[in-house]
Amino acid sequence: MSRITLILGGARSGKSRHAEALLRRARGKPTYIATAEVTDDEMRARTARHQKDRGAGWVTVETPLHLAEAVAASRGPTLIDCITVWIGNLMHHGRDVAAEVARLCAALDGAKGPIVIVSNEAGLGIVPDNPMARAFRDHQGEANQRLAAIADDVILVAAGLPLRLKTTRRRGRQGRGAGSGRGRKA
Repeated sequence: MSRITLILGGARSGKSRHAEALLRRARGKPTYIATAEVTDDEMRARTARHQKDRGAGWVTVETPLHLAEAVAASRGPTLIDCITVWIGNLMHHGRDVAAEVARLCAALDGAKGPIVIVSNEAGLGIVPDNPMARAFRDHQGEANQRLAAIADDVILVAAGLPLRLKTTRRRGRQGRGAGSGRGRKA
């Protein structure tokens, strides 16, 4: 499994399901880092359903703001779901989004196990009609670019179908050189 995998997609595209399936292949008890703040009954029900679907084999860490710290504390396979909600939380609390994304990237660089990151691709729709929504869209796009730059694999999920955008083959993986075109299938 890749060290860092970024999974992008729209709402209800299947990106979280794909991320969970990827992480189940990793060795060790997986950690699920949830960035959502549970603020109403609908969100509470959605969170409970997701936890039930994942099963008891997962450790859940809820952190709406302190994502870099949660990544640094994780010691095994980790799923972050999702960057989009985290950015919304940062904006709502008046945080410096670019600085927090930089801190997250530094924490990912030192991660102890494979990390799968879920994020929305928010820039594919119409131009938002207000400054806050445009700022959110811009922060989201910039964060996705930063994360894609450090990720080994980047996958776009649409209609439940994964499309691999980037694969970095590291030297020595399966005895083949980087970029040899042989070895692990995408």
